[in-house]
Amino acid sequence: MDQDKPLINRVANSGLITINLEEYFPSQEIVTFDIKDYLFKEMILKEKDFRTALKELDWNKYEEKILLVDCSVDAIIPLWAYMLITAHASPFAKEVFHGSQEDYLKLHYDKAIDALNLETHEGKRIVIKGCSTKPVPASAYMKVTQKLRPYAQSIMFGEPCSTVPIFKRPRIIKK
Repeated sequence: MDQDKPLINRVANSGLITINLEEYFPSQEIVTFDIKDYLFKEMILKEKDFRTALKELDWNKYEEKILLVDCSVDAIIPLWAYMLITAHASPFAKEVFHGSQEDYLKLHYDKAIDALNLETHEGKRIVIKGCSTKPVPASAYMKVTQKLRPYAQSIMFGEPCSTVPIFKRPRIIKK
């Protein structure tokens, strides 16, 4: 290797735009409210006991958090129970959602990607960052690909130094 030649960062000079979906992960803590803990013998919801338990609960612990309301056992939960939890939690929680973390993240990423102005990527070469330390759902990668496809020259997956080609717009040959 010639020591007189400066090192050139070919990745930085490539014109690739990296989209890291992990950046859109919710910044608030995500916690679960499991209705199972309020059921008689983990099977039956007794209205009076349930109402009392919710009144006595310290809802401050959900302050500015994303509260997922779910039931981890197979029990019939009346719809009003979810409404009652929401009425208590709403003044404290940043968001109240019915379902699992996976369900929540799918919807969250759907909204986040819909809000992106991807028209700015017209004719650009895009890399969707692959390695993530947070649980980005597969549906988010599908959605961003679908939304980018009409604009991007090419879409790749991975890291700029090592990508998997996903889509490449055919070149138009001028006569």
